Amino acid sequence: MMYSLARPLLFSLAPERAHELTLSWLKTAHKMGLVQAKFVAKPVTCMGIEFPNPVGLAAGLDKNGDYIDALAALGFGFIEIGTITPRPQSGNPQPRLFRLPKAQAIINRMGFNNDGVDKLVENVKAAKYKGVLGINIGKNADTPVEKAADDYLICLEKVYNYASYVTVNISSPNTKNLRSLQSGEALTHLLETLKNRQAELAEQYGHYVPLVLKVAPDLSTDDIAFIAKQLLAFKVDGLIVTNTTLSREGVENLPFGDEAGGLSGAPVFEKSTACLKTFAAVLKNQIPLIGVGGILAGEHAHAKQQAGASLVQIYSGLIYTGPDLVQDSIHAMT
Repeated sequence: MMYSLARPLLFSLAPERAHELTLSWLKTAHKMGLVQAKFVAKPVTCMGIEFPNPVGLAAGLDKNGDYIDALAALGFGFIEIGTITPRPQSGNPQPRLFRLPKAQAIINRMGFNNDGVDKLVENVKAAKYKGVLGINIGKNADTPVEKAADDYLICLEKVYNYASYVTVNISSPNTKNLRSLQSGEALTHLLETLKNRQAELAEQYGHYVPLVLKVAPDLSTDDIAFIAKQLLAFKVDGLIVTNTTLSREGVENLPFGDEAGGLSGAPVFEKSTACLKTFAAVLKNQIPLIGVGGILAGEHAHAKQQAGASLVQIYSGLIYTGPDLVQDSIHAMT
């Protein structure tokens, strides 16, 4: 109810300013004890972790882990923060975030703007949240793609002890050549490097932190088959399906529809769910799947589950429908 009143005001502001304001208001309201959604328990065990419910926050909303406690109060079963890079970076020039309300969509080309991994770790340490926390890692824009594994290693080592699971983001369309890591020798090398280091860190710290891969929806059947084979070969712990799309289907001729960047929200639902279904068919329950992309109502979360997802994540849907989407999605899932 409150969100439906605030939305017109937020939508009158530039999208990035509205994003910052919303998070700032949420944090203040939480500190005053005004944010406390009714928590719905629907436990799911996945990747050896017990999730209190299957609906999580997707990465990208809270890049630096500044708002963990306030976001957790909305009733999520898990929170994913990031994408984080080894060094701070400002991302792409503004404007870089665009609303397409007629399509209930967002286009972003943020470019992994973040305060760097050390700052994120400080924020995680300062948070009171004791729930399931995913940390999403990436590479700096000025790191050559051939040396990408070095950046992912730095982040993995620094966040390992503070994460419930770590997501390897190789599917953002807004860092040059990043998506090339989804194919061929580049993917094999990256997974081998990270899985070897994960095993060493598990021994060093005495506990195992699952490693999850996040892929794009713009994959061919051959791409999916190759990625699935690599996931199984290296025993990757989970797969997030999907990131944003480069397609403009559903937003043609809309204001901002031709802006560069990744498209999220309602138009990506069919594409990401089809991708999820294909991965589910190929992987045959051998690797848990997390469904994300275009969830704007409880029925969409249920459809992701039907397509093979054990868990789901939401982000753009929150912008259009508000925090009630969390409870609606939990209730819709079986």
